[in-house]
Amino acid sequence: MLVREAIGRFLGAQGVRVAFGVVGSGNFHITNALVAAGARFVAARHEGGAVCMADGYARMSGEVGVLTVHQGPGFTNTMTGLAEAAKSATPLLVLAPEATDERSNFFVDQAAMATAVGAVAARVRSPRTALVAVANAYATARNLRRTVVLNIPIDVQDLELPDGPVPVVPAPEPPPTPATRDVARLADLLLGARRPVLIAGRGSRSVAAAGALSSLGARTGALLATSAVARGLFHGEPWNLDVSGGFASPLAAELIGHADLIVGWGCALNMWTMRHGKLIGPGATVVQVDADPARLGRARPVDLGIWGGVTETAEAVLDILDDHFDSRGWDRADAGYQTPRIAARIAAELRWDQVPYDDESTASRIDPRTLSIELNRLLPAERVVSIDSGNFMGWPSMYLDVPDENGFCFTQAFQSIGLGLATGIGAAIAQPDRLPVVGTGDGGFLMGISELDTAVRLKLPLVVIVYNDAAYGAEVHHFTGGESLANVTFPDTDIAAIARGHGCTGITVRSVGDLDVVRGWLATRGGPLVIDAKITPMASWWLQEAFGH
Repeated sequence: MLVREAIGRFLGAQGVRVAFGVVGSGNFHITNALVAAGARFVAARHEGGAVCMADGYARMSGEVGVLTVHQGPGFTNTMTGLAEAAKSATPLLVLAPEATDERSNFFVDQAAMATAVGAVAARVRSPRTALVAVANAYATARNLRRTVVLNIPIDVQDLELPDGPVPVVPAPEPPPTPATRDVARLADLLLGARRPVLIAGRGSRSVAAAGALSSLGARTGALLATSAVARGLFHGEPWNLDVSGGFASPLAAELIGHADLIVGWGCALNMWTMRHGKLIGPGATVVQVDADPARLGRARPVDLGIWGGVTETAEAVLDILDDHFDSRGWDRADAGYQTPRIAARIAAELRWDQVPYDDESTASRIDPRTLSIELNRLLPAERVVSIDSGNFMGWPSMYLDVPDENGFCFTQAFQSIGLGLATGIGAAIAQPDRLPVVGTGDGGFLMGISELDTAVRLKLPLVVIVYNDAAYGAEVHHFTGGESLANVTFPDTDIAAIARGHGCTGITVRSVGDLDVVRGWLATRGGPLVIDAKITPMASWWLQEAFGH
């Protein structure tokens, strides 16, 4: 067996179900070996789209995303999406054939490029150690939640694999057990707090963690919130404030800002989640729990940093609290944030569609808030929403509901526009029983438009909402000192016509009435639907703090 075939078979034996990529001469045989081992291969139109698909798939499936590309330009085409995945701690394995002869046109220092964007660089060095290298790379991606680029020299992959035992992928280490004194200190803080808030982040995205934190909230009277990437984790919980940070509703921001204790669970509590510290009230105690000790206090000073798994730490605190409260849970009417008054306010004020606004729709353009509210009513609740970056991104993030943490794919660690469409395709493949929805701006959509062909070819029932203001809106609304905006504004593009040319259903929306077509499309879901929404230009407060960082 040749090395290239053995690699595909080995990954198939690890349970790799889906791989994404663009096939060239360097990865042709490896890709075929993966398919022969039982994996589904999704061919993208551009490697930049393929890496985003693999990223979105990994985030929404809980599996390792697998990407296979050609050496040289095939790999360099992935760089922006690779940076996003690496910065987001996405478990992603990139199979990157490599030209090692500097005289080759395909030669670049792929390992250095991978390291430069935060990925882990690994290499297959010989047939004898080939599968050990693959096993270690896969384990690093799966167990440590890292993005790994496995360079496979093209001369090595064509060599014969020697006989020998097949290596075993190292099992993941159990989450760290928190120190007893730290658990006791956190329990004391929760017992003494009158307005505690628990904020769950990326490290809390599991059913077990959600259950443990919900129980802890019930026992201590704490309100629940998430960072943007964990949105949906507490869906259906009566004390859920939804997202903390730039997308927080006025009531959520008020309640978090008045907390006397904030506990971040697998959450960086960074400038986005805490609005540069504005959501941390004077005198509030801040605690951070994380399985990675390097993240404790990295984004901001904390009063208590606990090295431990989220579920394990929450359950350890609950064990201590069991000594203080009976099974009825929180029953002190004079303490805790879970009071009848707060419950009434959450019911009446929390949701963004409950926040009054002046509809700025015109005869030719629709207010993006009105658009988003109406689409939220029209689209099925079982959905997976993927968000591109840009001035528009708050409207789908705030107004479109999601059923759980696997219903919201938020790729903003690198803040690049143009990744949303491909990310949404990956999320759709990961969650095939849900309606996939992509929110994007006109600039980002046109950047990634090559993958519209992929969505059509896959016959995905994908809804693409293009918030079209004919501009790079972030720049238009940021540079307000009288500078020329000619370089960031454009003639109106008929995106609906372009979508129809690709084989999609394409509609232009200027008013709520234009959305009637969506109802008909939902009855059949015959391939992608692209909504070219001509929105009223509007500044976004969530990006006002982004510039300069």
